[in-house]
Amino acid sequence: MESIIEQLQKTKEYTVTEIGAEGTKVNKISNYRAINSKTEEAKVVDEIATADLVTCAVGPNILKFIAPVIAKGIDKRTASKPVAVIACENAIGATDTLAGFIKDKKNTPEDRLSTIDDRARFANSAIDRIVPGQKPDAGLNVEIESFYEWVVDKTPFAEHGHPEISAIKWVDDLNPYIERKLFTVNTGHAAAAYYGHARKKETVDQALEDSEINKIVRECLAETSNLIVKKHGISTDEQKAYVEKIIKRISNPYLKDVVERVGRAPLRKLSRKERFVGPASQLAESGDKIDALLGAIEQAFAFVDVEGDEESAELSKILKSNEPKEVVGKVCGLEETHPLFSKIVPIVEKVQKSLK
Repeated sequence: MESIIEQLQKTKEYTVTEIGAEGTKVNKISNYRAINSKTEEAKVVDEIATADLVTCAVGPNILKFIAPVIAKGIDKRTASKPVAVIACENAIGATDTLAGFIKDKKNTPEDRLSTIDDRARFANSAIDRIVPGQKPDAGLNVEIESFYEWVVDKTPFAEHGHPEISAIKWVDDLNPYIERKLFTVNTGHAAAAYYGHARKKETVDQALEDSEINKIVRECLAETSNLIVKKHGISTDEQKAYVEKIIKRISNPYLKDVVERVGRAPLRKLSRKERFVGPASQLAESGDKIDALLGAIEQAFAFVDVEGDEESAELSKILKSNEPKEVVGKVCGLEETHPLFSKIVPIVEKVQKSLK
């Protein structure tokens, strides 16, 4: 990260290229500043103290590390309008998580917590855009998918009003958008990647060219669609159209999205509220079909010892050093009494046998 900051400091502009079936669009990015919080923390604090908006896209596991400097910046604010803090992560309630770290007494003095709303408002978001692996010689230049969706909860801003950002869709109830995105885009993307990895496919689009994998991914999304339609009142036709749009997006051959990149961090992806166990647990509670999701969960557990992915190595250790029930509790966060627990235990047993 430090080398990227140094490059940004030395470079006046870089490009972001949008890639879609309709072609490419090159955007030049300029008029920015890059500050290293490790070496110039005071400058970062000053920027946050005078900013209108603080966003991040660092990965859910990194939020605790960036919270201290954000907390210092918020605490230093004197402006009458609070700063908007929005975490743009592939996780439910990521801004709430970040806010929790910021409000920890290690980062914000206890006597300042009662008035923190005067200085900052925290809004959860649902962010959707595929950023594939980049070319080795790309430098600062980035290639991204042309499609995007950025939906943010407007209710925390109340009397102050939300920031005017044209790219954001502001809503009163974010949960339907979060779950629809996480349980469709992320579930389908990861399922294609894990099955693709198992069948030696290089990219997600190549995986989805395999008729069996394509069918399995569609079955996974049929199960999650059942949950989304029932829970959030989205029409069956609207959800079907959304699924088709997502499959078309992740099948885009121009993205060259490597399956190991999409599948990385399997421990997070197998956790309680994530893209597989999240919908499967809710469906299991209502007695609905989850066969395809269980198959995807098996493939995710089998994603071990992948080069460059620390979580896949850690998953391998957990599988080799724990009993199946312990693995399910530790990785998936399920209690033994949950109806999904007993369905995942034999999956873990099967994967463990294959590792011996």
